[in-house]
Amino acid sequence: MKNKELLPRNEEITQSFLLLVDTYISDLLGKRIEKQLSTSDFADSLHIASRHLSNTLKLTLNTSPCEIIENRVIEEVKTLLTETDLSIADISHQFAYRDTTNFIKFFKGITGVTPLQFRKRQKNTTNPM
Repeated sequence: MKNKELLPRNEEITQSFLLLVDTYISDLLGKRIEKQLSTSDFADSLHIASRHLSNTLKLTLNTSPCEIIENRVIEEVKTLLTETDLSIADISHQFAYRDTTNFIKFFKGITGVTPLQFRKRQKNTTNPM
């Protein structure tokens, strides 16, 4: 019975977190914020402990807050790399990376390729010779 009472709250926390992540990404793209937010920043916005947020997302989505944020950033970066001619440095600054090298390492760590390699591959698949 106790788990049934907690389930709606877990879902509420999850949905609220996902909305905050969407807003965060939108704010980065709209240049309304210029700093990266941490899991604890999101937890603070939800008025819960970071550990509670992590445990809740592990329970409801089987993933961590960091993974969700990183995946959303990567998704948007890929879109910018594919659909714009913005430089890698401009894109890195868009996502609050002061050092483009750290952004490239972040992107490669998740995707296995650098942003430039990703862009070139996308152009080659859309414009075959």
